Amino acid sequence: MSNLKNTPHLHALILLFIAMISMQSSGSLAKILFDQFPILTVSAMRLLLGSAILALIFKIWQIDFKQINWSAIIRYGIALAGMNALFYLSIDRLPLGIAVSFEFIGPLSVALFYARQKFDFIWIGLAILGLVLLFPFDQSQQSLDPIGIAFALGAGACWAMYIIFGQKPSGISGNHTVCLGMFIGMLCLMPIAIFAGMPLSTFHADNLMLLMALAILASALPFSLEMVALRTLSPFAFGTLTSLEPAIAALSGFVFLHEQLLWTQWLALVVIIAASIGCTYTTQQAKRAVEEKLKK
Repeated sequence: MSNLKNTPHLHALILLFIAMISMQSSGSLAKILFDQFPILTVSAMRLLLGSAILALIFKIWQIDFKQINWSAIIRYGIALAGMNALFYLSIDRLPLGIAVSFEFIGPLSVALFYARQKFDFIWIGLAILGLVLLFPFDQSQQSLDPIGIAFALGAGACWAMYIIFGQKPSGISGNHTVCLGMFIGMLCLMPIAIFAGMPLSTFHADNLMLLMALAILASALPFSLEMVALRTLSPFAFGTLTSLEPAIAALSGFVFLHEQLLWTQWLALVVIIAASIGCTYTTQQAKRAVEEKLKK
């Protein structure tokens, strides 16, 4: 009987795990597409096609556009555009797992900024240690592109703003906020991509299919699966699982792109994941303590 009760929870875990694999595998596909298209073209087309797909999935025409807080949507969309473009620029210069690890510092910093527990200093220390371990001690074996690191950290900063702006009241549902935010982000990136030299071949049927696959893997599929999973999973379970993304990205880069990491860099992924899981746990514990006090 208990197994039946746990079935929805197990299904939600599986859906979220599929969503993370889809999201991180899209990074490998994006790197492959960089050989055919300019990076900003890939980024802009992902947002264009992704927003179109999500508009159909979430029935954007049902929105009451008079209720939309456009200033919140625009800030959210700009952060999304920056996060997407800078991340793609970073993975052109860095292994996928390394780039995601540097980028992951953004949301982790937001969580640690708002957390006020005695263990927070441990998670901060682990995050710093993870960053240090990402740098190869033997530069002759493998060096990291400093510009790529800067792009990844910039993507992380945009990710932090994406989280903060995404929590602002937008007048519409979270799903519709993501959809409109992606469209605003596309409007920001598309002129830059065109000015930088978007090839006309981008709109050939075969190429559109490849870019559509990227949009599905990076946006439509993971967002839709996360929406279903969040109906069952607790914030702690969701935060813990999403903390595994740097490792999933590294595995995706190894399988699809044959990217190799040093043992210290694999250790760095473990340390950063531990910091994220620990931060998620203590934050949820503090939230429960506050809720229990309010009940008394």
